[in-house]
Amino acid sequence: MQMFGKKRRWHALPGVELTEMDKQVMFWENKGKLVPTRDLIKTPEQIEGIRRSGVVNTGVLDEVAKNIHEGMSTLEIDKICYDYCVSHGGTPACLNYEGFPKSVCVSINEVVCHGIPKSTDILKEGDIVNVDFTTILDGYYADASRMFVIGKTTPEKEQLVRVARECLEVGAEAAKPYGFIGDIGHAIQKHAEKYHYGVVRDLCGHGVGLQFHEEPEVLHYGHRGTGMLLVPGMVFTIEPMINMGTWKVFIDADDEYGWEVITGDELPSAQWEHTFLMTEHGVEILSE
Repeated sequence: MQMFGKKRRWHALPGVELTEMDKQVMFWENKGKLVPTRDLIKTPEQIEGIRRSGVVNTGVLDEVAKNIHEGMSTLEIDKICYDYCVSHGGTPACLNYEGFPKSVCVSINEVVCHGIPKSTDILKEGDIVNVDFTTILDGYYADASRMFVIGKTTPEKEQLVRVARECLEVGAEAAKPYGFIGDIGHAIQKHAEKYHYGVVRDLCGHGVGLQFHEEPEVLHYGHRGTGMLLVPGMVFTIEPMINMGTWKVFIDADDEYGWEVITGDELPSAQWEHTFLMTEHGVEILSE
């Protein structure tokens, strides 16, 4: 099918022989599929920049893992993240981003994401905690989050944290060159729903690297063969938010900044996130 009357997202370069990538992308675009624009395909230099940023970003979360404990405040976690990032030449991307007041998102139990660090939020035995950090290094962005269990928690929370990690893994396994974003979401939804968990639909993964948020949107639910075509050189996050109950969420009315997202039934939620590079053979982790 020719895309007569529609603006193409992928253009052949004048005077340059078509590559295998060009042929693949144009084939799917001619079939009416959503394809990336060329600027979403990172150059080798850009990939190396994002990879360096990813090293710092992973180091931030490693530092949290060494220090997180019962009795500490989420504001202390913010300081750990800020100090490590800045001391390694980076800048916390979250700090003052669209009014977000801190360097990191720290989300406890029923807080799905975007939890704002506070001196009054003290970690307790049994809490499950998501720490989500994004680093800017030399203009390149890398983004990841991890779950932490404080002391001993319930079997139900332990399972939720484990299954959320498995959802990230099955989503990454489903991400193939010249497959589709919907393949990722389908795999995640199928795995989560085995446990009767809800997959959050109001928030998603995203392209990343040269900006904090780029195309494509990476939904964590859906159908195979839908969404944007995945092409080698694309960099994006997969970050499924898995709820023990309903997939529905709301913004905390007590949050003066309008950021904190809570599960609709106030049951616990868990999330893991990596930044991935799509290669000719599958995804490579750039930050975890």
